[in-house]
Amino acid sequence: MTIDDRWASTGEPPEVRERRRAAPERSTSRDLERYAGLFASRTRVMKSSAMRDIMAVTARPEVITLAGGLPDTSSFPPETLAAATTRLAYESAARALQYGPTEGLIEAKECIAEVMAADGMRCDPEDVVVTTGGQQVIDLVTKTLIDPGDVVVAEAPTYPGAVPVFLSYEADVVQVETDSDGMRIDLLEETLERLEREGRRPKFVYTIPSFQNPSGVTMSIERRRRLVEVAHERELLVLEDNPYALLRYEGSPVPTLHALDGGVFVMYLGTFSKILSPGLRLGWVVAPPPVLEKINLGKQAADLCTSTFTQLLVKAYFDEADWRDYVDSLTEIYRSRRDTMLDALAESFPPEAEWTRPAGGLFIWATLPDFIDTTDLLARALRDDVAFVPGEAAYLDGRGRSSMRLNFSAVDDDAIREGVRRIGKVVAEQVALYGTLTGRRAPAPSRGDARPAPADRDEAARAPGGDPGAGEGAHARPDSDSDAAAAGGAPGGRADGSAGARVFPLRRGGGRAERR
Repeated sequence: MTIDDRWASTGEPPEVRERRRAAPERSTSRDLERYAGLFASRTRVMKSSAMRDIMAVTARPEVITLAGGLPDTSSFPPETLAAATTRLAYESAARALQYGPTEGLIEAKECIAEVMAADGMRCDPEDVVVTTGGQQVIDLVTKTLIDPGDVVVAEAPTYPGAVPVFLSYEADVVQVETDSDGMRIDLLEETLERLEREGRRPKFVYTIPSFQNPSGVTMSIERRRRLVEVAHERELLVLEDNPYALLRYEGSPVPTLHALDGGVFVMYLGTFSKILSPGLRLGWVVAPPPVLEKINLGKQAADLCTSTFTQLLVKAYFDEADWRDYVDSLTEIYRSRRDTMLDALAESFPPEAEWTRPAGGLFIWATLPDFIDTTDLLARALRDDVAFVPGEAAYLDGRGRSSMRLNFSAVDDDAIREGVRRIGKVVAEQVALYGTLTGRRAPAPSRGDARPAPADRDEAARAPGGDPGAGEGAHARPDSDSDAAAAGGAPGGRADGSAGARVFPLRRGGGRAERR
């Protein structure tokens, strides 16, 4: 028997096969001890992404997942993909299979400039680095700017996928509260003043100002302007993460921070993941030239270059079809699914719950009474084959335990209704148990009350030339049907009656609800 014959059945040398058979199937404590002394100290604070963990559990086809921030890739026309790949194969096959420059191909940068122009920005291709998805931008910016112990300021709640990045580089993350108009810039300024007194200067502010992940709220134009002013006054870098801005379902567009700043202190993160395909793994960063140079060096060390194949495929797609038509079709699909989820929440969640009503993007943020821990609730929900992201994943200090992020873009209307019904059933069981044990009705969520606002506020936000961003993402649970009717909407905070849109956070005072 030859060596080839001995390998034929397994495709590996016999000695390798024997070692593999002898190895334990799972890691043991002895295995961990064997390698523990080799790990870098930063691995002690590394944390797995909540979405990645949940997606591993929800891969089963019977599970309805409202967890991941997944676009509906089944909506992409197969014939368009076939035409673009055929065009690429015939026109640029050899180049598409070769290495490319670290900063990206000019063809991809031209497509990026077109996308940014559609969102009201001008972009010099020389100021762009093409990355392997938007997630790599967060990693590269953090790698470039953060030493262990340096401060990053982020929203509360923040994008759960950014949390493991910040922890991996041992950043000290300070989170600033948000409301229905986005990050509270007054609290940001108080935070910056406190840090200055402590002798700690933040390296950058991380924000998702449009249809924020996970809350769905949009930063108002007044706050955007003030944030840019603060950045200039303090020479403070801002990383604007903007994957959802073109997925707007109502209201007028709001200028990006990058457009207001002109690229002096605002670094801009963009991606094709939500407007084309996450499988392409194609994103980009626009930053001031000195910062961009360091980011480019960091990318060289990380992966040499972004896939030339996917960069040229995007170019072929832009040449073959109108990408804006596809974004328009996604907008129609997601608007309908958002409304379906809002209706389902009103039907299936108890009156003690409240949630946001996003004017775009992919997410709704629901908040339950304080006694419900949504991490525990997820374990119960998974037994009913439904998943969501627990709110604690969006904080670094243990907050968010009674909240959850719900995604409405990845599954169809029937699955949305059934998934929300299953979650609502588990929530109702917890609320009933609380009432049985305490003899009291469950308290409302501690994030604040929500009552209908005047109808003209919402209509002004929707009308062309109205107040862009006003009240977008406001809480969507009226306290009673009569409250909803008084606002001119349907009872129960339904999307069809728009009562859910005509609300914003309130605080209690003097025995009555007062506008904040």
